[in-house]
Amino acid sequence: MQPIDQAFRPLAAVRAGALTGRVRVPGDKSISHRAFLFGGLAAGTTRIEGLLEGEDVLATGRAMSAMGARIEKKDGVWIVDGVGNGALLEPADVLDFGNAGTGARLTMGLVGAYDFSATFVGDASLSRRPMGRVLDPLRLMGLQVVSRSGDRLPLSIHGPRVAAPITYRVPMASAQVKSAVLLAGLNAPGVTTVIEPVPTRDHTERMLAGFGASLETTIDADGARHIALQGQGSLRAVGELTVPGDPSSAAFPLVAALIVPGSDIVIENVLMNPTRTGLIETLLEMGALIEIANRRQEGGEDVADLHVRHSQLKGVTVPPERAPSMIDEYPVLAIAAAFADGTTLMQGLEELRVKESDRLSAVAKGLEANGIRHEEGRDTLSVTGMPDGKGLGGGRVDTHLDHRIAMSFLVLGMASEKPVSIDDARMIATSFPKFEPMMAGLGANLETIAAK
Repeated sequence: MQPIDQAFRPLAAVRAGALTGRVRVPGDKSISHRAFLFGGLAAGTTRIEGLLEGEDVLATGRAMSAMGARIEKKDGVWIVDGVGNGALLEPADVLDFGNAGTGARLTMGLVGAYDFSATFVGDASLSRRPMGRVLDPLRLMGLQVVSRSGDRLPLSIHGPRVAAPITYRVPMASAQVKSAVLLAGLNAPGVTTVIEPVPTRDHTERMLAGFGASLETTIDADGARHIALQGQGSLRAVGELTVPGDPSSAAFPLVAALIVPGSDIVIENVLMNPTRTGLIETLLEMGALIEIANRRQEGGEDVADLHVRHSQLKGVTVPPERAPSMIDEYPVLAIAAAFADGTTLMQGLEELRVKESDRLSAVAKGLEANGIRHEEGRDTLSVTGMPDGKGLGGGRVDTHLDHRIAMSFLVLGMASEKPVSIDDARMIATSFPKFEPMMAGLGANLETIAAK
């Protein structure tokens, strides 16, 4: 579990021939984080197959090891011996999450109800990202926070002697906030309830139930979800846990195949949880040729294989209520829209302002650098496409240490008339360590270029 190389590594994508073949993307990032968190907390041994071995997820594993869990990899399987709910140990050193916002925020929730101190640090990108939306409800439960920079890393937290269970209505659609409160509720007496007006990805609820937590979800008259967790119960290891393929990672070869002429690929074992399929729904509306085949269950989740072929896309309007189901996929959707006939309008994107970078701004600047017509609003982005890619590309994109910006604009270069370069490819390893060899195996042309 060593950190990634610190040397800058610019990379360029050059248009080549059609993409063909079958691939399997890494395990789902959200589920992988939670597999280490819940496996490390539950009593007993959990064997995890298909875990995403990106730096973000490994940072979460290191944090759980620092608090008493035993985690090792044997013969391709991660074996996690958990400490038991309520039995985490105070970490002896800082918890370094690198670029892992999900890992940091969820772990803050998990340890925020413990009567000990923990210090969270991260890289330059993570240290710029706000933590207040997670810390605010945890303060209601008794958490104390010390930060030199207004709820940004580095910061130290100390939980109360006895955490107070709360009922919390999340002010924005955020699976991270919901999950942090529920994780804190595991070590609080009584019932902790999260009210979610807009549904978000539900992996935390599914996995908590799988690990034996007492959890009940109801829907009120206004359609809001009420998730009630009974605290201080026991969690038991699930034995075997298989992580399905990450739909956010699958988005990159998927969109590349749609926009590179002649392409015909199959992406195997992709998670099809209905809270995560907004991109596929949108691309189908745009006219994408995506066949959803071999539907089945894997690790308690719906999965399928995606057969994807080059398509003539058309512009659509993506409604704001779809944003929670595809929040990480908007950068690569903007690339698909750059090759569509007409204008694609994406709404409800305020969450993109507080990702690894200000993703909305970063996408807009990358589009501008590559000759793509667009308009950036406070929480909207419109992109007017050039179906044959003529005149597109030729720009150098500042990734802002954001892995999804990096991969999205490399996908652009696979189909644009002129090559597209990114300033740094290092951060791709946080979520998709095998992105480059996988895309090269399909026929993409990625070239390392000299740093300036």
